Amino acid sequence: MSLTLAARQRLNDGREVPRLGLGVYRAAPGGEARAAVRWALEAGYRHLDTASAYGNERDVGDGLRDSGLAREEVYVTTKLWNSDQGYEQALRACRQSLKELGLGYVDLYLIHWPIEELRRDSWRALVQLQKDGLCRSIGVSNFMAPHLEQLSQTSDVVPAVNQVEMHPFLAQRELRGHCAREGIAIEAYSPLVKGRRFDHPVVAAVARRCGRSPAQVLLRWALEQGVVAIPKSVRHERIQENAAVFDFELAEEDLRALDGLDADLHTAWNPTAIP
Repeated sequence: MSLTLAARQRLNDGREVPRLGLGVYRAAPGGEARAAVRWALEAGYRHLDTASAYGNERDVGDGLRDSGLAREEVYVTTKLWNSDQGYEQALRACRQSLKELGLGYVDLYLIHWPIEELRRDSWRALVQLQKDGLCRSIGVSNFMAPHLEQLSQTSDVVPAVNQVEMHPFLAQRELRGHCAREGIAIEAYSPLVKGRRFDHPVVAAVARRCGRSPAQVLLRWALEQGVVAIPKSVRHERIQENAAVFDFELAEEDLRALDGLDADLHTAWNPTAIP
């Protein structure tokens, strides 16, 4: 299927997730986060990604209600934070997130970080929450292949999603291969490298050839890798710009040039050393 703003990816549980979403990491609670959600939904986004650690779940829910869209039209993700990991704690944390969001369920609930001594009990809680109908799909974030393998040894439920930092400078090829073999969809956070590589000569050159912004080139690269991309922005014009990536494609030479940038560059957390 050709890519459009309405494009979705099928998950291993049979559900679907929109290929482009709005991330609200560090979007200030109150007016900023709520306005970003409203602008995104007005621009055609149908995927919102928040977390309890962001402190803006209530604003995401309010922004969704402000839009007038039906609940089932918008895909909402939130995440279980480290201080709430463990079986009973995770059950309570999910219900608290739903209260903050003002929703009866979330479309996707993720374990935010692979805490060694707690992630298995946290996953067991997510499986129960899914059975209870509070989470349509469940998954993980920042999990590397060994963390996923450990889950598979203790549970027959495979995560639907693994949300990790991914961009041309951190292509995650080995992890993506592992997830593909296991049927786990990849979601790319920080696909814009937090704006730190917009002036990189290769990115800038591709942007000039395409007549697009560096941000649009980076997002198009992610989408052409077959992953879900969740760029963060709180600026109206940037939210609109990030959605305008479905009417062009990257040439093979440009894809090769961008593929050659992989440098294991983590701009956020690096979970590779977590046992």
